Amino acid sequence: MADAARTTILVVDDEWLVRTDLAQNLEQAGYRIREASNAAEAIAMLEKHAEIRVVFTDIQMPGTMDGISLSHYIRKRWPPTIVVISSGNQTPRPSELPDDTDFLAKPVGKETLAKILKNVARKLAAA
Repeated sequence: MADAARTTILVVDDEWLVRTDLAQNLEQAGYRIREASNAAEAIAMLEKHAEIRVVFTDIQMPGTMDGISLSHYIRKRWPPTIVVISSGNQTPRPSELPDDTDFLAKPVGKETLAKILKNVARKLAAA
């Protein structure tokens, strides 16, 4: 299993409280965290911080790119990066998402987050 302390996760959400809550839960699980409030900031973070291995992104965000578009961009530009898409307003069709992308419905409970992190750790170990 991947070592959480060596794994950096980027949390992308325009809602500060939601982003901070998820970031804190991930930090408590032992992950290193970076944060962005939109796709443009997320791309800048990914360009600057090669250690980012996982991206949690909301679907609905301000700017020219939503979370689904961001996930496709990440998959093309940084293929090994694991992407988890989340939303409290909509559930995307699997055909809308890049291959091997997880969906996380909001609000995110600790048990659900633990399951997603277990899946993320499995993917990291296989990489």
